[in-house]
Amino acid sequence: MTDPLQAGAVRELIAFRIGDQEFCVDIMAVREIRGWTPATPLPRSPAFMKGVINLRGAVLPIVDLGARFGLRTGEPSARHVIMVAHIAGRLVGLLVDAVSDIIQLTDEAVQPTPDVASDQVRLFVKGIFAIDGRMVSLIDLDHILPESEAEAA
Repeated sequence: MTDPLQAGAVRELIAFRIGDQEFCVDIMAVREIRGWTPATPLPRSPAFMKGVINLRGAVLPIVDLGARFGLRTGEPSARHVIMVAHIAGRLVGLLVDAVSDIIQLTDEAVQPTPDVASDQVRLFVKGIFAIDGRMVSLIDLDHILPESEAEAA
């Protein structure tokens, strides 16, 4: 597998907020952005799985990214959004507080995840960059679902 952070490449990213923190993902992974729709919970699912919704006749699993990252989250409201993303060959809904921006930057602007971060943090965060005085974490969607949940989704 090739390194997604190749020298000289310009990438477009979608920035989103969870609480006071800002994250981003590759724009090519996001299929659509839609308002919050209450999800039907599934029994015995992990705490970060909000449940499923009906997306034009297809069952779409909803992952609460804040809960998945270990951040404090509350109950979703009409202000929350679902980013429908392509992850591990499947469509998955990612619950976030708000989508804030589309960012263009070169890979040289992305700094590696600090060594002091835990292995689990480095699984999710490919790198960090500063833009307009704020720090944004670049998320690796391939690791959002653990192997067993990826199969179940």
